[in-house]
Amino acid sequence: MSVSVVSHPVVRAQLSKLRASSTSPKEFRESVSQISAILAIEATRDLEETTFQGQTPIASFTGTAIKARIGLTPILRAGLGMTDSVSVISLINQSFSDAPIYHLGIFREKVSLQPVEYYSKLPPQPTVDTVFILDPLIATGGTALAAISIILDWGIPIKNIKFLGILASKQGLQAIHAQHPDLEIWLAAIDDTLTDNGLVSPGLGDTGDRLCNTIR
Repeated sequence: MSVSVVSHPVVRAQLSKLRASSTSPKEFRESVSQISAILAIEATRDLEETTFQGQTPIASFTGTAIKARIGLTPILRAGLGMTDSVSVISLINQSFSDAPIYHLGIFREKVSLQPVEYYSKLPPQPTVDTVFILDPLIATGGTALAAISIILDWGIPIKNIKFLGILASKQGLQAIHAQHPDLEIWLAAIDDTLTDNGLVSPGLGDTGDRLCNTIR
């Protein structure tokens, strides 16, 4: 499994803001957005390109465009916080501005910690070549594995799936690696500890609640 941790001063500063319990929901959303945009730019470095001939006001030139058809798949709810910012690279790549967004609803049952699928918005057949799964947090890895299985069953090979997150536990990454050693994952950081009730420590807290300001 290819796990890339993006080392960048802006990413580290925004991650520290995400960790702080004093960060407001508005600030939390903004930090998720900024980190996600940087992750997306880094994760798209190896996308296949095609060339075309164009014309400037002065002379002809050889340009490039992204060849692959790309789809974004946020895991509800928290993945929605990453979606708009990942598509921000449409500023430099038309493929992302037109990228379809396939929502997957998966929650973790509180007692068993097992993933439960409650919603899937995928067309009958794949209409894209590459899928970016978006979820800020990998804890036990169960939700990520469920999402990966759905996309694989849909017909996208593992080599064409990228998982973009913000934070993961070592245990969660190990669980994913055991089933999908060829999966490409992009993160801002990895935490060592997973608590007995499946929380990443020091972690970020519940990213969905913090994004939506629904903390009880």
